[in-house]
Amino acid sequence: MTSKSSMIAEMIPTGEATAILPTGKTSPITVIGTESIRGTFDDLCLQQALNSRLAPGVTELVLNPDAHCGYGAPVGCVMVSPTHIYPGPVGVDIKCSMSLLQLDLPSDAVDDRRTRRALIDAICERTPTGAGKGQRNVSKARKVEVDLGERVVTEGASERVCQELGIPPHWASRCEDAFHGGYRESSDGLRDRLGRLRGQRQLRQFENKISQLGSYGGGNHFGECEVVEIGDDDRARSVAETFGLIDGQVAFLSHCGSRGLGHQLASGQFSSLQAKFHQWGIPLPGGDRQLVYAPLGSPEANAYLDDMALAANFATVNHLLINALVLEAFQEVIPGTQGQLVYFISHNIARQEVVGNVKSWVHRKGATRAMPGGHHALQGTPFEQTGHPILLPGNPRDGSAVMVADAGAEKSCFSVNHGAGRVLGRKRAQRELDQTAIDREFDEHDILSNCRRYPRDEAPAAYKDFDEVLKSVKQAGLASEVARLKARFVIKDASKADD
Repeated sequence: MTSKSSMIAEMIPTGEATAILPTGKTSPITVIGTESIRGTFDDLCLQQALNSRLAPGVTELVLNPDAHCGYGAPVGCVMVSPTHIYPGPVGVDIKCSMSLLQLDLPSDAVDDRRTRRALIDAICERTPTGAGKGQRNVSKARKVEVDLGERVVTEGASERVCQELGIPPHWASRCEDAFHGGYRESSDGLRDRLGRLRGQRQLRQFENKISQLGSYGGGNHFGECEVVEIGDDDRARSVAETFGLIDGQVAFLSHCGSRGLGHQLASGQFSSLQAKFHQWGIPLPGGDRQLVYAPLGSPEANAYLDDMALAANFATVNHLLINALVLEAFQEVIPGTQGQLVYFISHNIARQEVVGNVKSWVHRKGATRAMPGGHHALQGTPFEQTGHPILLPGNPRDGSAVMVADAGAEKSCFSVNHGAGRVLGRKRAQRELDQTAIDREFDEHDILSNCRRYPRDEAPAAYKDFDEVLKSVKQAGLASEVARLKARFVIKDASKADD
């Protein structure tokens, strides 16, 4: 493998926060990040980027400022192909996503620590955390029977599904995608696929997986009570009004995905495709078993697109249900509370989009869509004039951001990073970070948590400098900040990550 120093030397700066990484065989990789951010890309991350760019059918690859080594392709990359589908640049937590709920509460409604502790308890009574945890583990969850679960994964956030789960149906209009239809773009096709998977026992313990609807999982997934601070410029205030953000009021930010169902479907697809590559003697891109692929139109590609859709529909409804349960918890503690969904947006998905006048599959792994006002894909949505909300989690200490795309986002295939990105691996963070210092920092910032001890591998110091990451996005001309979200409490789990 090429050394880090020589790899970094190959990056050619093209602006304050942009560069290219030549591959020697194709058009170069687009790199987004200031010089200091580019220094955080380690050997494996850069090698994965090169392997991915040189893989069959790939026409563009973007490396975002949060990039770090991932599953085949780096987390924090965008990979474009008009001819092939790749499971690796989607990952095992299909449609891991962000959502934001705006509440009608002033910030002082959560000043009192006893109120925040009561809210934490009320939320945790409804939305379990931890790998494998589901409805049976908490007392006030929505119970989802198997037949409803089947409709969830084959219909997504349909009006019928939302009504049965107590989710406001109009929230579906605030979703990047409320429904994924698989390669046939139909619920009927997904029902056929689901029936085959269950009949062949490839989707084991479906009932148990469905019981995880309305739960966060473990690792880097979280729920976070925020106070909204809208930027003081005219554009930020105008865009915030369209988004439904209210300055100085409470909001709730959630990060989770498709839980055990997505993991099982993704793992099954990796195993199946890896067996095909072995059987046919096909060379793996960069020799990496996690970069298996399928040509579009093949039975293997069709199967993957269907399975990705099943998991993505689960993730969509999972987020909407979590937001409904969080609102219910606030109403229990602070009667009369009202809330509206601002947006729900994914960062682990492949979507069919037009890139350079060519219809392609845009794989976003730890990257999120960033389409500015006037983009054709936003016609008929509430955001066609402004661009849609971009939800970027940072860390509880430094806050998170709501952004909106600028015209320059075209250079990154209308994508930005999904957050700060790890700078310390989980094992290294566990070894090097001091638990007492982490807990003291939360106390100093008056941020509560449901964890007895905040997990060291999820501490702010385990992630890149969020302000430098945002600086990269802004200086590259990709997006502008609309609001900063300041944490008041965090719902988290200390168990193994399922992202």
